[in-house]
Amino acid sequence: MASTIFNVPCNVGELRVSDYTSLKPSLNRRLASLRPSIRVPGRPVLTVRAGETREGPMKKLGLSDEECEAAVAAGKVPDAPPPPSTPAAPARTPVVSSLPISRRPRRNRRTPALRAAFQETSISPANFVSKVRDVGVNSIVLFPKVPDALKTPTGDEAYNENGLVPRTIRLLKDKYPDLVIYKDVALDPYSSDGHDGIVREDGVIMNDETVHQLCKQAVAQARAGADVVSPSDMMDGRVGAIRAALDADGAREGGGGWGMFSFNERGSPPRSRDFRYASSFYGPFREALGSNPRFGDKKTYQMNPANYREALVEARGDKSEGADILLVKPGLPYLDIIRLLWDNSPLPIAAYQVSGEYSMIKAGGVLKMIDEERVMMESLMCLRRAGADIILTYFALQAARCLCGEKR
Repeated sequence: MASTIFNVPCNVGELRVSDYTSLKPSLNRRLASLRPSIRVPGRPVLTVRAGETREGPMKKLGLSDEECEAAVAAGKVPDAPPPPSTPAAPARTPVVSSLPISRRPRRNRRTPALRAAFQETSISPANFVSKVRDVGVNSIVLFPKVPDALKTPTGDEAYNENGLVPRTIRLLKDKYPDLVIYKDVALDPYSSDGHDGIVREDGVIMNDETVHQLCKQAVAQARAGADVVSPSDMMDGRVGAIRAALDADGAREGGGGWGMFSFNERGSPPRSRDFRYASSFYGPFREALGSNPRFGDKKTYQMNPANYREALVEARGDKSEGADILLVKPGLPYLDIIRLLWDNSPLPIAAYQVSGEYSMIKAGGVLKMIDEERVMMESLMCLRRAGADIILTYFALQAARCLCGEKR
């Protein structure tokens, strides 16, 4: 804590004063020491340093303010504790001169209060999007596990308005009207092939035909009441096509906005655009939903993990097509991409801490190799520091309870 310094002319060589600031005993503050500072011939000067708040009750002297002031002016002051001694260094510590540096950043890290005062990034439950609603987390994302019997090569169940997802959205909105619902737009949960698009017999993913299906899926979700639709399929041109389909349908005409996002003039919901890399971190999620590709992989349409500048090409195109949010997944291994987009795009940036990231932290905690709670919070803070305005995470409930001081 920085000291407040008073230079006071006086007629004594050295005094020690405790329990007073502004010479009033009613203030529970500690003044460290009064000692000669800059000396002017015939007028000794005392330096008074205001220290930290003192713990414990004040000793009441039974004097008025005026009497206290007169006593201090006369040099009749209460006894003060001696100044703290310099902590001893370990034996054999070398004696060295102070380094000739004018800036010592560690001064701002000495105490929890100082660290909190200078912290550049904060995190709160409002930053999370989760699959639960509790302790301040008011945004959820839905992922369906569709029975195999309903899966087809063209994923027609994706736009069934009486399907699992639209019915769930309507039920949730009926019970929790203020709940913000995000919905992924992709065919893989509904595809018998496990891919994000329609697969030709030679294994090629058909781009434009898939986009046609995605538009119908997004419209069905918006009609059910989804607040944000987020295509993660990585087909070319689907952002503009879905935006046009939503506008043409007039989804949620006259609806309002929330947070940083707003409905466009036609009333359609905000569009989040995924920057989805062909990552191995999605494994636990695909196993849970049974959406692993039946053959091959997704490298012909998802982004190459080795590429950095390509994200800017995708971002500029999607912004021009009408995206409202840019979502990066996975999250922690792609902090550089989050920062790149944050630095170069005016759109809100979201990060998805995917199932592989979550599972590794959980497994490390179970095996007692790491402190699960601390690593969880550090990982989320890193996503925020990189530039994520919104975080999709399976840790949302646990992290929110941690931030709220709860233990369950």
